[in-house]
Amino acid sequence: MTQHYDVAAVRKAFPAAESIVYLDSGFQTPLARPVKEAYERFLREGYETAGPKQVWLNRLEETRTKLAHFIGARPEEVAFTKNTSESMNIAANALPLRPGDKVLLIDGDHPNNAYAFLNLAKKGVEVAFIPMTEVIDAESFRPHIDDKTRVISMSQVTFHAGHRFDVESVGRLCKEKGLYFVVDVMQGIGVVPLDVKALNATFVGSGTHKGLLTPQGLGLLWWDTRLTELEPAYMAAISLAAPPADFIARPDNMALAPSAGRFELGNFNLPAIQGLGAALDLIASVGVEKIQAHCFALGDHLIEQLDQLGIGLVGPRERRHRAPHIYVVALPAGEWLDYLTQSGIRVSPERDGIRVSLGMFNTAEDIDRLIEAIRARNTPSMQARTAVLSTLG
Repeated sequence: MTQHYDVAAVRKAFPAAESIVYLDSGFQTPLARPVKEAYERFLREGYETAGPKQVWLNRLEETRTKLAHFIGARPEEVAFTKNTSESMNIAANALPLRPGDKVLLIDGDHPNNAYAFLNLAKKGVEVAFIPMTEVIDAESFRPHIDDKTRVISMSQVTFHAGHRFDVESVGRLCKEKGLYFVVDVMQGIGVVPLDVKALNATFVGSGTHKGLLTPQGLGLLWWDTRLTELEPAYMAAISLAAPPADFIARPDNMALAPSAGRFELGNFNLPAIQGLGAALDLIASVGVEKIQAHCFALGDHLIEQLDQLGIGLVGPRERRHRAPHIYVVALPAGEWLDYLTQSGIRVSPERDGIRVSLGMFNTAEDIDRLIEAIRARNTPSMQARTAVLSTLG
């Protein structure tokens, strides 16, 4: 297999990968040493000095700048949130939707994207679902657009089968039709290169605990700042263009920040943001394009080995339609999850099988250990079938 970077060196930053076969980064990536060290520095500073507040806030803005650069944006276009679900809800409630307006979603996409918009039904907003197919692009949505349609919302990568949808073409369709476009990049960011400007999106939301290597409790929201009609459903002093220095609220000071800061409430998850800064440095030291290439190569190896065992893959096989790092093996989770866990292999159950999700630290040997565990359990039944066939012969 082609070596895209020094995987052995990267792997040393993820101790959990040495103790178990960790194939579950689609749930949460194991903690990396640089991220752990960033948290420890924050805790040490808080413990020893009660916290250098301005230093922490300066680091926050440094991380915002790193994050913006990572997704092809400007810092003022990026807000920090709690998670993807909060980002999607902020987006859904900021859109100026009225009774009778329609939102298009994909049936079977992540529920927390759907619920953010389904919750608007109480305001008279209609939500319609297009079928989930192996390929989703602009032409998948076009027949469902009518004069009531105002929004399309979708994931870049699906969590349950690793579809990688053509969000760029859907964004171009939204631009053509004058629709708002909301994109959930939670399952792709950090592994699939992302240029938010290429999406023609209104909002792009994500959490940071998968490809961005940071523990749960932190998210991001990118906003097209040209769309000044989009306002938060809730407000705090930090949301304002001119927060009152004396901390006295005044009805005549309600102008919103021109930046994505209008969608922030504060206080921030400061330790997680410092951890994210360290995670972005680690990813940058490798290169997200190389991480993607590495995961694609591992995925090719997995598919080849599954084919040899006669075991199916749920979801797309072609690289242009699949995520590089998410694969669902067609084995019933109820029968296999405990066995694999006991074999020292961490995976997730999904709708139609066992999800294998890869990270920058995984190796071909990790795939081989999974395959050997599957083969070992299947061997007795295969031998029995062989014996029956031989007696029939």
